[in-house]
Amino acid sequence: MTLWQRHLAALGLLAAVILALFWRDAADMAGIWWNSSTFTHCLLMVPMIGWLVSQRVALLRPLTPVFWWPALVWMAGAGLTWLIGEAAGVGLFRQLGLILMLQGAVGAALGEKLVRGLLFPLGYALLLVPFGEELVPLLQTFTAHISVVLLHLSGIAAEMQGVFITTKAGFFEVAEECSGVNFLIAMLAYSVFAAHLCFKSWTRRIVFVAAALATTILANALRAYGTMVAADIWGIEAAGGIDHIFYGWIFFGLVILIVMLVALRWFDRPANDVAVDVSGLTGVPRFAGPAKAVLPAALAVPLLFAGWGMLAGGRSAPLPETMAVEAPPGWRDARVDGTAWTPRFDGADQRLLRQFANDKGQMVTVAVGAYERQAEGREVVAFGQGAVDPDSKWAWSAALPAIEDAKAERLLHPGPVLRDAATWYVVGGTVTGDPRRAKLAGLQARLLGGDPRALSLIISSEERHGGLDAITDFVSASGGVKAMADRALKTR
Repeated sequence: MTLWQRHLAALGLLAAVILALFWRDAADMAGIWWNSSTFTHCLLMVPMIGWLVSQRVALLRPLTPVFWWPALVWMAGAGLTWLIGEAAGVGLFRQLGLILMLQGAVGAALGEKLVRGLLFPLGYALLLVPFGEELVPLLQTFTAHISVVLLHLSGIAAEMQGVFITTKAGFFEVAEECSGVNFLIAMLAYSVFAAHLCFKSWTRRIVFVAAALATTILANALRAYGTMVAADIWGIEAAGGIDHIFYGWIFFGLVILIVMLVALRWFDRPANDVAVDVSGLTGVPRFAGPAKAVLPAALAVPLLFAGWGMLAGGRSAPLPETMAVEAPPGWRDARVDGTAWTPRFDGADQRLLRQFANDKGQMVTVAVGAYERQAEGREVVAFGQGAVDPDSKWAWSAALPAIEDAKAERLLHPGPVLRDAATWYVVGGTVTGDPRRAKLAGLQARLLGGDPRALSLIISSEERHGGLDAITDFVSASGGVKAMADRALKTR
């Protein structure tokens, strides 16, 4: 067996062990690529990365692979990233940790010189991690604002309520699918790839990627505006059909074409340029070690973090047999009329939904989802969880001012019916409306032995029943959210 064959076999062994230990995260990531239109482009990125590597094979073959000690630090950092994701229930960190660990395996098995030669394909692989869906509300709001401004400039009367726009042609929602996030993420992957191939200057690369992303956001706002103009001219049904065909088959390619044609005159990398300059990769490798020392250590790192993750994720604590949410002074149990609303608490061990009213005509609905422990598929903070059930007719409309640090938002149901909702998370004894703080509290509880239980507490009220004011009055009469959470968990 040649030297290269031994090192490639070691790399294959390391990669196989990592994928076997973290198969769930690899399968989740591949499932997202296959099932989510936002990340379908990742299926194309895998052979693109293979092509980038193949470009470098002949250039890198004369180099000498070595087993590299510093890659163990890389793998340990990747393992810590995965562990944070596992403990906090953040799939993004788990999947990022997996990719980073595979990158570290390349370094451990092939050495510093080869890593430098493969730096762009390795870095480009980070875009395989599904991310960016947290930008959806921001992009929805931006698209709605730009669309209304353009409608007014065109002489078309329009009113905006969050991400909903009303014109004489009908009622439009800038839905998640219309936010352009799938287009933006795909453009990021494309523009980074194109910048590497077409430019040598880092300044030009950065400007090209930034301009491509800005063009994508503005083009999506123009598309939404054009759809509403078409509805004003031909009717809402005809406009919807045109929009789906144009956006699905033509729009993405057209914007890419415009971006490339505009940037063409600034291309500064020749078509026959070498994939990587290996002139600086010669010399004696640094920090090399023997296979019998580096390889077992590299195998131990993923085993250590996988075991730590299993220990941290196994703890749970019982919930009270019944959770208490009582009517505070001045309020009473009631049956609230209006459009039905139920939040989503996937995997919750207990659920509670109660309704209250007072003599001022204010009415609120209190919903609690309680967990003995958090894990994959049973988290207080997760996409599609909470006040807006993606499978219902309720949709997110706008953010509202916070109440006692709550995440406050306005929901809309076709009609339209407006409902305000305030969400708090109770994790490891911490009460917060900030999803990030809730994730950090869960991370601390799982890794350092705190209370593994978690609550999602949502208080909502239709606008005609008091909305945000009713929620504020109910929380005040209850003695604050912390007191409500303590009563629900029977900690006092």
